[in-house]
Amino acid sequence: MKHLLLLAIIVFVHYQIAFTQNTFDVAGIEKVFGKKGTVQNNVFKITFPRSDLLVKVGNVPIEPGLALTSWVAIMKFDNAVMNMNDSSMMMGDLVLLDAEVASVVSQLVSLGLEVTAIHNHLLGETPAVKYLHYYGKGEAVKLAEEIKSVLAVTATPLGASSVSNQSAAPDWSKVQSILGAGKQNGDLLQYGFPRNEKTMDHGMEVPPFMGTATAINFQMNGKNAATAGDFVLLADEVNDVVKALTESGISVTALHNHMLFDEPRLFMLHFWGAGDPEQLARALKAALDKINLKK
Repeated sequence: MKHLLLLAIIVFVHYQIAFTQNTFDVAGIEKVFGKKGTVQNNVFKITFPRSDLLVKVGNVPIEPGLALTSWVAIMKFDNAVMNMNDSSMMMGDLVLLDAEVASVVSQLVSLGLEVTAIHNHLLGETPAVKYLHYYGKGEAVKLAEEIKSVLAVTATPLGASSVSNQSAAPDWSKVQSILGAGKQNGDLLQYGFPRNEKTMDHGMEVPPFMGTATAINFQMNGKNAATAGDFVLLADEVNDVVKALTESGISVTALHNHMLFDEPRLFMLHFWGAGDPEQLARALKAALDKINLKK
């Protein structure tokens, strides 16, 4: 009986240690950033809109939520108890002016964080903006401290985002009848469409919340709308989506990777459109029908 009791105690203690080591210190991460993030399952995510930038495409001023928001996602490893030095992985996307890119890359390299992509998302925007994707692994709070030091070499506002002053939300009913409810945020309407397959990176499943879902954003501009985002595609879907978008008058602005070791290999296709919201929604729905989305 004593042996069984001792065994039970050992198992309980081991479980408690594993639970403690494999649990996020959300409060510690938020203390580093100085503001709240969002937790979904085992992923912590926080955003940093580039509200300091006045970017236009043609005569359309771009709101941060349309295409100018940096983000950080930190996910705990399921096997964190096996290696406490690498208990979490971090991914994200930094929105940068051209003049900020070199200092950001230098800071990432000095911290041992990996650069996974540098590219455009828009075309013809003024001033020019680049998007830098990165990867890191380690202890969650330490990763947060490291990426905050990277943000600090840019002019990215690090405080809480200001609330939109818009008095009334736009009427998105025609778009929503085509694409679904979405998330309304001021004069923005935002969508995320997860793929049906699991995405893996460095041997870990990467959930849609970490950037593996097709993102479609709308911004009302008078009676018209602008739309931007990226389709997350397998190789054999790319040109079907290119065809569907271009035949509907939506511009393909970039095609590239966001990760280096993703399985299956994913390609991110960015787009831009402006015009009647319903027509834009129908064009995007036609492209969405070409990919293997989760039903």
